[in-house]
Amino acid sequence: MEVIRGAQIRKTSIRAVRLPGAWLACLLSVALATPAWSQTATNPATQVPPGPTSGVLEPTPPPTGLLRWLDPATAPFLPVPLIGVDPDSGTTLGLLPVRLQTDENNDIRRIIAPDVLHNPYFGFGTDARVYDYPSEDTQWSIVGGIKQRVERGIDAEYQGGRLREQMLSINASLLYERSGVSRFYGIGNQTLLADQTNYTTQQELAQIQVGLNLSHAWQVQYTGRIQVVDVLPGTLTGIPTLQSRFGDVIGIGTTAQLLNRIAIGYDTRDNVTAPSRGVEWQVYTGRANRLSLFHEAMYTEAGFDGRDFWPISADSVLATHVSLRYLPSTHDVPFWALSNIGGEQAQIGGQQPLRGYGIGRYYDRDSCSATAELRHRLMTINAVSSHIELELAPFIDVGRVFSDPSTFPISHLHPVGGLGIRGIARPFVVGYVDIGYGHEGVAVFTGINYPF
Repeated sequence: MEVIRGAQIRKTSIRAVRLPGAWLACLLSVALATPAWSQTATNPATQVPPGPTSGVLEPTPPPTGLLRWLDPATAPFLPVPLIGVDPDSGTTLGLLPVRLQTDENNDIRRIIAPDVLHNPYFGFGTDARVYDYPSEDTQWSIVGGIKQRVERGIDAEYQGGRLREQMLSINASLLYERSGVSRFYGIGNQTLLADQTNYTTQQELAQIQVGLNLSHAWQVQYTGRIQVVDVLPGTLTGIPTLQSRFGDVIGIGTTAQLLNRIAIGYDTRDNVTAPSRGVEWQVYTGRANRLSLFHEAMYTEAGFDGRDFWPISADSVLATHVSLRYLPSTHDVPFWALSNIGGEQAQIGGQQPLRGYGIGRYYDRDSCSATAELRHRLMTINAVSSHIELELAPFIDVGRVFSDPSTFPISHLHPVGGLGIRGIARPFVVGYVDIGYGHEGVAVFTGINYPF
C-alpha cells in the first residue's frame, strides 16, 4: 500500500473509512425514489386549489406509521445492503441507510450515508459520511469511522475551482487513519506472493494544492504535504508481520516528511467527474524532506501522468492512462514512499492501478504503468429523481517497478485483464465494481470515482 490513499488528491479515500461497494447499488436504487427525496420546491400539482369533489377521485393519502418506511417515496432514507470487497480487507457486510438530496434538475447535491458493518478481521464497526456537491465547481466531504479492533479514521476534503473558471483552484485535505490490512512483499518487480507480510499503519496528513489557472486548459499547481507515518506490527492471524520477515527495511517505526511539488497541467476534458472526450496531462517534480531539526533531504521525484478520452460512438468511450515516476536522488527513503503499483486507483505521483493485485503489491524506486478501458453505456434508467447510467468497461492494466533509471520501462510488465461495472449519477457521482485477473488470481474492488 502507498500509505496515503488520497495522494492524488482528486479524491482521498482511506482504508479505515473506505467507501463500500454498496454505492453502486445505492445509485441504482435512486431509480426507485420519487421527488419526496428532493429538498426542492413542492410538486406544483399539489399547489392547485381544490375544486369540486363531485365525480373526482381523491388521491391516495401517503402511507403513515411503519408503512412509510417501506415506501421509497416517503421513507427517511434508502436502506442499501453494504458489500465492501477488497483483496486485502476481505468482504465487509452491513447496512447503509442513504439519504439523497437532489435539486430542481434532479441532480444529486448531497449524500448522507452512515452505516453499521462487520469485517472478518476487525469485527463490528460504524462509519458516517457526508458528501456535498454545491456546484460542479465546488465539492466537500467528511468521512469517519471506527471498528471494534485496530481500525479508525477521519478524512475531510474540500475542492474549489474544479472548472478552472477562476484564477485559482484549491484542494485541501486533512486525514487521520489507522489501518490494519496493509501488505508488504519486499522490494522489486519479482517479489513472491509467498513472502506476504502484514503491518498496521497509523498516519496523520495535511495537504494543500493551489493551482494557478493560466487559461481554462493550462495550470501551474503547487502541492504541499506534511505527513507522519507509524509502521507498526500487523495483527492479522496467519500472516507474518513485516517486522518478522523484513526487519531491516527502511520505514519501520515513525517517519515524518514534508513534500513540496510543482506540476504543469494541461486539461481539455469535457467533464471533471465522468469525461467523454479530451485529455488531462501533467508533468511534475518535487522534493521530500524529513521533518527534523536539519530537514534532511529524503528524495527528489519527477514524473508524467497522462489520461486520454476518445469517443468511439454515442455510447462508448475509450479511456487510456499512462504514468511514469522516477526518484532521481534518494537518501534513506521509507518503503511506503517508493513508487508502487497495485490496487484500483491512479494517483498522480503515487499509487498506480494494477487491478489483479492488492494495493502496493510491488514497490521500488521507479515505476511505469498503463491502462486502457472501453467504457460502454449499457442503459440509462430515467427515474423521477435522477438519471442513472449503467456502464460496462472491459479493461487491461500493465505495470512494473524498477530500481535502475536506465531500465527499459515497458519490459517485464505485469498484465491484468478484467471488467468494470459502473453506476453513474451525473454530474457528480460514479460508483464502481472492478474485477481484475492477474497471475495471482482474481481481485475485486468497490468504491466511488473512476480509477482515472
